[in-house]
Amino acid sequence: MTTSPTELAVVVGATGAFGNAIVDRLAAAGLGVVAVARSADSLAALQARVPGLLACVADIAADSAIEAIAAVVDRPVRMVVHGPGVTVAGGILTAPTATMVDAVNIKVGGLLRLTRAVDGRLSPGSRVVAIGGHYGFEPTAYAASAGVANAALVNVVRQLSLAYGNRGITAHLVAPGPADTERLRRVAADRAALRGITVDEVLAEMLEDSSIGRFTTPEQVAWAVSMLLAPEADAMTGSSLMLDSGRRRGLP
Repeated sequence: MTTSPTELAVVVGATGAFGNAIVDRLAAAGLGVVAVARSADSLAALQARVPGLLACVADIAADSAIEAIAAVVDRPVRMVVHGPGVTVAGGILTAPTATMVDAVNIKVGGLLRLTRAVDGRLSPGSRVVAIGGHYGFEPTAYAASAGVANAALVNVVRQLSLAYGNRGITAHLVAPGPADTERLRRVAADRAALRGITVDEVLAEMLEDSSIGRFTTPEQVAWAVSMLLAPEADAMTGSSLMLDSGRRRGLP
C-alpha cells in the first residue's frame, strides 16, 4: 500500500517546459505536487505522466486563483514555485502598454495570489520560489514587458523574504537566461520575420550573448529549484540565483 507524501509543492505554470521539469524534480524529491495551470487538458496529460499529481485549473492572473489553489492544498506546503511565462511584445517604445500591465499582474500579482492561497500551510523551512528571467537584470531592446515584470519580481521576492523571515520561511528568485524551448523558437521566428533574416541567425545571435555559447535548459532550472530544498539554502533568502549561462554583464 502506497502512502501519500506528507508535504506538498505547489507549482504554477506546471504544464510549460520549465514546469514539467520542475514537477519531475520535486516529485522525485518525495513531495506531493499540486500542478496549477489554465488548461485542463494539459494538466490531464501531466497527471497521466506523474502518478499522484494533484491538478488545479486556475488563472493566476485573477484573484479567483487564490480560492481555487487553497481548495486543493490539503497538507503542509514545503515549497511553492511561481513560473508562468509572459508575452514578449517588443521594445519599450512599441510594446502595447496593456502587455506591460498584464506582465506585472502575472508575475507580481500572481506570486502574491499564490502565497496568499497557501499562507496557512507554510511553516519553518518552507520555500517561496519565483522564476524570473534574466531580462529583469539585463534589459534588451525586444522584451520590455518581460524585463519590467521580472525586475519588479526581484523587489517582491526581497520583500517576501523580509515579511516571512520571522516565520522561518525563505523566498528566492531563480533567473534563467533564454532557454532552449519551443517558446524561445517562436520568439526567434517572430524576430526573424521582423528583421528579414532566418530563425537560425536569430538563435546564433542569442547564443553569442552567452559567455559559454549556450542556452539554459529546463532541467538546469529544475535542478536549481530542487537545490533550494536543502536546509543550507536558508542563507540565500531574498537573493537571486542566476542561471543565465554567462549573459549578465553588470555588477553586482
